[in-house]
Amino acid sequence: MHFRSTRHSRSPREGISGGRDFTDIESKFALRTPEDTVEDTCHLIPGVTESVANCHFNHSSKTFVVIHGWTVTGMYESWVPKLVAALYKREPDSNVIVVDWLSRAQQHYPISAGYTKLVGQDVATFIDWMADEFNYPPNNVHLLGYSLGAHAAGIAGSLTKKKVNRITGLDPAGPNFEYAEAPSRLSPDDADFVDVLHTFTRGSPGRSIGIQKPVGHVDIYPNGGTFQPGCNIGEAIRVIAERGLGDVDQLVKCSHERSIHLFIDSLLNEENPSKAYRCNSKEAFEKGLCLSCRKNRCNNLGYEINKVRAKRSSKMYLKTRAQMPYKVFHYQVKMRFSGTESDTHTNQAFEISLYGTVAESENIPFTLPEVSTNKTYSFLIYTEVDIGELLMLKLKWVSDSYFSWSNWWSSPGFAIEKIRVKAGETQKKVIFCSREKKSHLQKGKSSVVFVKCHDKSLNRKSG
Repeated sequence: MHFRSTRHSRSPREGISGGRDFTDIESKFALRTPEDTVEDTCHLIPGVTESVANCHFNHSSKTFVVIHGWTVTGMYESWVPKLVAALYKREPDSNVIVVDWLSRAQQHYPISAGYTKLVGQDVATFIDWMADEFNYPPNNVHLLGYSLGAHAAGIAGSLTKKKVNRITGLDPAGPNFEYAEAPSRLSPDDADFVDVLHTFTRGSPGRSIGIQKPVGHVDIYPNGGTFQPGCNIGEAIRVIAERGLGDVDQLVKCSHERSIHLFIDSLLNEENPSKAYRCNSKEAFEKGLCLSCRKNRCNNLGYEINKVRAKRSSKMYLKTRAQMPYKVFHYQVKMRFSGTESDTHTNQAFEISLYGTVAESENIPFTLPEVSTNKTYSFLIYTEVDIGELLMLKLKWVSDSYFSWSNWWSSPGFAIEKIRVKAGETQKKVIFCSREKKSHLQKGKSSVVFVKCHDKSLNRKSG
């Protein structure tokens, strides 16, 4: 089904400029303003030179091009003005253009997915026209595409005569694209730099709403990428209670759309960006094994990212809060459980409390899949507050919720001599010692305190 857009009527000559025909462009390019981030009041029309001056396009500044995704309603979603406003807040002199492909985006999903090729062509034609007509450099253009819009951005980037500076893919769509070849989806060749946020990859590949495989130079998977905190059914009930059923679509989109809000957060909170860490797997990240910043192994999420282009895409991970600001502070904790008799327990719950120079974060729960005598364990914990330099920590082995006779007579326990902690955000390593020679951690009993070791033992260890 082909839709003609009811767009600016113009004389037959108007659509032709410099021997090129622009009449088949269906997408519209609205230059929004900091004063009006909501409405498309002024359009840049390829082939119509004066439209650019009419909209007060700033030729000496960078340009953001925002490309929306599939839409059930045929209307812009509520995130569009929020992203436009955040871009203008961070870059007040820039041009923020919103691409309207709403009529093509509200078809059945597979049809709209197919239209990304035409939308990409429209955007590329527009960028090339700006370059030809006004010498506006594609190197000043940053495309931001959400869901299907990310693939439209990729196709646009692959078709421009000169490469655009950057494409940010905000949870690029999965279905019909997971197994697609590079030319028909977002890929690293589509811009000088391509960064991607994956926030809703739950499900089997090809079935998940967001694409699972890396498709950029840097691919970031917040909270593992599958699903985002604050998007569960409990939250859903709260949202319905507060705002009524009108926002039910938000629940379905919550994790998918989180990619946009993480990017908005990076624009508004530029002084403390969230850090993401390169890692081979989600599992290794959960063990705290990937908190290194050596050789570009960590990077900022969002607008302030360092443009690192490796031969192959790097997958990066981080944890976030459930609301903005999303930043958390990551720690690797490493300790050895020693004892005289061999003993193994599975799925044990613990709580750790961290005390720092600025604040503390108490009773952070974590579970170890297995605890055995004379083995060392590493795991990841994170705090929502910046606690400053670490001074002390407490560890507690939580008893099972049910009553068990075995614990009645004697509760299991281990001796712990030292706990090693590495902070991801500061890259500092600290060793904590028991106040006695060894601390005895017993299940269901009170917490054990560890303090910063004397530097003597530290130097010997590191030396």
